[in-house]
Amino acid sequence: MKILMVCLGNICRSPLAEGVLRHKIKAAGLDWTVDSAGTGGWHAGEPPHHGSQKVAKLYGIDISEQRARQYTAADMNHFDIIYFMDSQNKIDAKRMSNGLWQDDKAELFLNELYPGRNKGVPDPWYGTEKTFHEVYDMIDKTCDIIIKKYSNK
Repeated sequence: MKILMVCLGNICRSPLAEGVLRHKIKAAGLDWTVDSAGTGGWHAGEPPHHGSQKVAKLYGIDISEQRARQYTAADMNHFDIIYFMDSQNKIDAKRMSNGLWQDDKAELFLNELYPGRNKGVPDPWYGTEKTFHEVYDMIDKTCDIIIKKYSNK
């Protein structure tokens, strides 16, 4: 299983989701690949936001070695499923996919936790430390569902 997490800049939500899911995959003994990307390239090469790093570290997850990258059309063919942190990220990635878009691989991340509700993960960029904790909690719960859903396939 190859999973990609996508947000806007690839420094807050998607790297946190990547780190949490990697941690859970390792604990479950699964042989999956997880990556993350952003629809924008402004932060390419940068580590995750200090708020995402801090909250991950509080839960025993080190994401400091991750580096931001921009989503590419080739990602659509490379990954089995691509989770988008919000609807705008999904719209932007579809536009960027140059005809390679596959609806059956593209899903809003929180639809695993709240099926059919099409809710977005709030961007904690302008929030407080509390916002990062709230986002972590959503991501943590959703990653548990993803593990359960796909580990039986």
